[in-house]
Amino acid sequence: MNIVDFLAPRSCVFCGSLSKPPESDICAGCLADLPWCESPLLPSPGLLECNVAMLQYSFPVDVAIKAMKFDRKLFYVPAFAEILLGGLACLPDDIDALLPVPLHWRRKAWRGFNQASELAKPVAKQCGKPVARGAVRPKATPFQSGLSAGERTRNLRRAFVMTRDCSYKHVLIIDDVITTGATVEALAKTILAAGAYKVSVLAIARVG
Repeated sequence: MNIVDFLAPRSCVFCGSLSKPPESDICAGCLADLPWCESPLLPSPGLLECNVAMLQYSFPVDVAIKAMKFDRKLFYVPAFAEILLGGLACLPDDIDALLPVPLHWRRKAWRGFNQASELAKPVAKQCGKPVARGAVRPKATPFQSGLSAGERTRNLRRAFVMTRDCSYKHVLIIDDVITTGATVEALAKTILAAGAYKVSVLAIARVG
């Protein structure tokens, strides 16, 4: 235990108890009780090399993700980063950069941050990979929630652009929730067109 953990021990973000081990943001009991996916590997459409989601989007994960995104409860970020780091073992070992799903500038200004970027920072630091730059979302698409699969796909046409060529070979998209996969597929198409050879996805949770 380091001096910081001794003087200010971490509390579990889900139950509030002192987390054990002390360097974790989730206690052992809550970690075991989370709605883990039986198989983190999701079917990968033709554009994706590998598609991984660690948890089911159900209680308490859904409540925590909504609180992080819409109520600025960013103390959940280190906990979810721990979960994402565990998912790296399911991915190919040739990934050379991470890329968080971008937000339109107006939505980012309203929210105050991009949750995918906040998640990508600690994951990139721990795995020693750079965060790729240049992906932007110039189209202010409506929220994806409540839309059908077809509506989600139409909503995301030309939603992303790369402002520079991609010099990385295998880019890992970081996102919070995968529903139909339309968002990450649209972004993957843009990344590949910019010069990447392969794109994979790592998300906290999946719907369904």
